[in-house]
Amino acid sequence: MNTVAAANSVSSATYFIGDIQGCADQLRELLEKTEALTPDARYLFAGDLVNRGPKSLDSLRLIRELQLAGRAESVLGNHDLHLLAVAHGIRKPHPSDTLQDILQAEDREILLNWLRQRPLAHLEQGHLLIHAGLFPDWSIAQAQSLGAEVSQMLQSDHWLDFLAVMYGNQPDRWSEDLQGAERWRCIINALTRMRYCHQDGSMDFAIKEGKRAAPDHYRAWFDLPRQSADQCVVFGHWSTLGLIVEPNLISLDTGCVWGGQLTAVRLHDHHVIQIDCPQQQKPGKHS
Repeated sequence: MNTVAAANSVSSATYFIGDIQGCADQLRELLEKTEALTPDARYLFAGDLVNRGPKSLDSLRLIRELQLAGRAESVLGNHDLHLLAVAHGIRKPHPSDTLQDILQAEDREILLNWLRQRPLAHLEQGHLLIHAGLFPDWSIAQAQSLGAEVSQMLQSDHWLDFLAVMYGNQPDRWSEDLQGAERWRCIINALTRMRYCHQDGSMDFAIKEGKRAAPDHYRAWFDLPRQSADQCVVFGHWSTLGLIVEPNLISLDTGCVWGGQLTAVRLHDHHVIQIDCPQQQKPGKHS
């Protein structure tokens, strides 16, 4: 790369950022570090913007402001969908939820409406950003298309009807023959909840630990031969997995809310920036 091209790539840097989960102070600290390196950078968030940390409202407002300014995008995570369901009485709050500041905010409807407009998959310069995982036989283009199917439903006038049937672990295997709620549930479970697959490609939701603790017949979704290996897939969700930075795979969730780190990875060179985070929740409640 020549000097001019290198300077341009840095001055217009884009960063992927892992699960925030309501840790707004740590996000601001991380952004101070990235802005010091590359002012006016662009940020792509891997979902789970809210919940478990102490400042979910601040996190949502900050990321929305960045997005409205053309400087950010975020995919939806399972905690973001949980917020939408709780806010509309479709799902009961968990004892460990920290969503009340959003639910009581004067701008809650503005924030919730903005949140449901976020995509489930976002392609940026050969990097596909999702929250959790992909079925092994999904290509990058197929993942984008299927994510858009669910996004269209979430952004429609019938989105609350969809939320009411969104939860459940079945079907756990992808088929093009799936229709309606079963099809959308399978897509959303893969993109926002998947960690492990069985050898036949079906999802498992019981095991949440890192790869060393998994039974022999379980495989991390990205360890199975996959159609998406031709481009880089960037994801969060799996704090017990930790940081992975490889040419075709980036795992971003480094357990900010559990007392780990908050991580940013620069797109053009995969440079890693991290900050240490105080423990907000006791490990063992990952979801």
